[in-house]
Amino acid sequence: MERGKNMERGNVLVIGNPGAGKSTLINAVLGDETTETGWGPIDTIDELDIYESKIIPFRIIETVCYEPSFFMEQKTINAVKKWSKDSAKEGHEDNQINVIWFCVDSTITKEFSETIKALSRATSMWKSVPVIVVITKSYAVPEREKNIEMVNDVFAEQKKSSKNLRKIIPVVASIYTLNETAFAPPEGITELIDSTNELMPEGIKDSERDVFTFILNRKRAFAHSIVGISTVAGVTVGAVPIPFADAFILTPIEIGEITALAKIYEINEDEDSKKLLNLIVEIGTVSLAAKLAIGALKAIPGINIAACVINAIIAGGIVAAIGEGSIYVFEKIYLGEKSVADIDWVKKVMEAQLSSQFIEKVMLIAEKIAKSDNPKDIGKVITDLLTAVFNVTDNKKPLTDTGSK
Repeated sequence: MERGKNMERGNVLVIGNPGAGKSTLINAVLGDETTETGWGPIDTIDELDIYESKIIPFRIIETVCYEPSFFMEQKTINAVKKWSKDSAKEGHEDNQINVIWFCVDSTITKEFSETIKALSRATSMWKSVPVIVVITKSYAVPEREKNIEMVNDVFAEQKKSSKNLRKIIPVVASIYTLNETAFAPPEGITELIDSTNELMPEGIKDSERDVFTFILNRKRAFAHSIVGISTVAGVTVGAVPIPFADAFILTPIEIGEITALAKIYEINEDEDSKKLLNLIVEIGTVSLAAKLAIGALKAIPGINIAACVINAIIAGGIVAAIGEGSIYVFEKIYLGEKSVADIDWVKKVMEAQLSSQFIEKVMLIAEKIAKSDNPKDIGKVITDLLTAVFNVTDNKKPLTDTGSK
């Protein structure tokens, strides 16, 4: 993904409860040169302010409406999530979050756990981006070690986000007067700036990776939805009382399914791509798998399923298998691990989808439907089972990834 001209500076998200001292911290970091830039997408959310300084080499994105009430907390979580999702859109690359500061108030240690969990939810899209926990108002020096230990314990409980924690820095953002003769001077600001700068190059790479993962997961979700819809259509067509000696009656459905999946994974419409799609369609119309599956289902002892239901299962199974296989192939191409010119590899992968393993999966589906209280819901049973057993999600292998290495 190409970074915008502003990306070299990097972005720091500052998030925390009201009263945690975020604004005071930002003023201490950016100094008198601080300016609210208004930089960002046109529809910048009211709950986020963006600041930058000529002195500090990163921008600061501040959440300004994080309240303890559920409504306000959720409002800010949604604001951060919207900003994060917008950064995945073309032309918004400069919005990526590269380092995150979790601000927790050292004077309210009893809220550490819930605060950090809420902040983790708000920033859940950034699974790899470095997190610095800033313990604000750390006036009591003897308490700092204890507070650091508490933060470590909370992250240890959250296994998913524990790897993100890189630094815990107690800070005093402004002079705090203890009495007439004693005060707590500012501390930790320089360490926070230095640590952020050190983590920024890594954070930029991590944020790009997180954005790519987000986009890929969205593509997978859309793709599996298409397979589900197409499978139901295949079940409907297959259930009609006409001979099912071969699967040509499924061709229009498969063409629509494969074309839609190719569009999701940005498969170009050049000659090689057309050959690839035609090959997948041809494999989907073979009659051997259907004939073998019909024979296998009729041979299952104790299974009493009407012929039209058997046809529906086979039809839906073929459409689902072709769809899931296409997702696997297209994703490999999208990731750059394969190309549309790898016709032999594609042929082996797609044929594997309708191999003996396919027959086994169809028999499994038939047995489940025979025992189901709602045997009419064939499409859902097929998509649920085939998506699981094909293991296409998360870039795992399909039924048989022959020759994929």
